[in-house]
Amino acid sequence: MSAVSDIDLDALRGAADEACRLLRTLANPDRLLLLCALAGGARRVGELEDAIGIAQPTLSQQLGVLRENGLVDATREGRHIRYRIRSPRALALMQTLQQQFCPPASPQDAP
Repeated sequence: MSAVSDIDLDALRGAADEACRLLRTLANPDRLLLLCALAGGARRVGELEDAIGIAQPTLSQQLGVLRENGLVDATREGRHIRYRIRSPRALALMQTLQQQFCPPASPQDAP
């Protein structure tokens, strides 16, 4: 029996659909920047705004898209909302993208 006949095409199609949904969600520079900032850990909205320079209306809109797609979740802390990456797959993909596309921090940036 060949390896091709052992493939569960329905499962493979389902996984491909899921991967495409994730990649479509990431295919936006603002959302990619948000996830990049969140890959290091949870952050408040104001911290995200300062870190990536996206204006509040756009930031809120893109965080909403990320929440709707199950990539991030939010926790209220008093008056602040803290976001974190919820999806292990999204986090793993962001770590890979950072390794491939983000330059390492220069020595003067280190504490």
